[in-house]
Amino acid sequence: MYKNTSLFVYTVFSDYCLISGKLQLFRQLFLVFNMSIGTNELLSYLNQLLNSKDIKDYCPNGLQVEGKPEIQRVVSGVTACQALVDRAADEKADAILVHHGYFWKGEPAEVVGMKKRRLQQLLKHDINLFAYHLPLDVHPELGNNAQLAKLMGWQFEGAVEPSDPACPLVTGRLTEPMSCEDFSSLLEQRLQRRLVCRVDGLNDIKRVAWCTGGGQGFIDRAAQLGVDAFITGEVSEPTIHSAREQGIAFFAAGHHATERYGAKALGEHLASHFGLDVQFIDIDSPA
Repeated sequence: MYKNTSLFVYTVFSDYCLISGKLQLFRQLFLVFNMSIGTNELLSYLNQLLNSKDIKDYCPNGLQVEGKPEIQRVVSGVTACQALVDRAADEKADAILVHHGYFWKGEPAEVVGMKKRRLQQLLKHDINLFAYHLPLDVHPELGNNAQLAKLMGWQFEGAVEPSDPACPLVTGRLTEPMSCEDFSSLLEQRLQRRLVCRVDGLNDIKRVAWCTGGGQGFIDRAAQLGVDAFITGEVSEPTIHSAREQGIAFFAAGHHATERYGAKALGEHLASHFGLDVQFIDIDSPA
């Protein structure tokens, strides 16, 4: 079950530290065992785990910026913004793991300004940057959609198009029907932020469809499925009319707020599986 005796001892002791609240002792544990993994080995593992080769995307998934050949300390987060890169440097991280990385389709190719400063900081500190966009949205256990369902207590049914590995629209059920008002309050409570937008539907909410982040374009498909509510991160002007005219409840809960959980879960998985020192740092965004 464990790759070696050190990993077994680490797992038992780290569980004790977490349960007993001795977090400082937990972090010092990594200095003792000095567990690490090769950059290429970690890349191969992540690519296979997230099925990145079979998913077409708007950016390169995987290792976007190469740093140290060995990785022990990882900072995970939602977006590889300057603030996260600077925090990773302060933490002496060997790698950053994010959902939103760099080199998006259609962006200017020139390495100037903001792009130059971010890359300069990564290269100066020899930090690897791993980024997984759609692969981290759709993973059935660690993905943003699955993790949102876990956070909210929804019964996760799966992707609407199971034959499409990149399908980000999923469905699920509530354990008990809820009014739109109660559902809205629960979303805000669990996500710890106010909703961006809300449109009440015609019925109490029993079955839901969702796509974390910028998935508002899926509302018509969600309505066709006959669900009571559609949840995503953002809203566009036509979204409101689609919801009103088709009688489906709509909740825009924030792009960042709905996508905090995939990178965090993936980082925790790596910590458990390889014994790496992984810290999730949330650089908040109201978007």
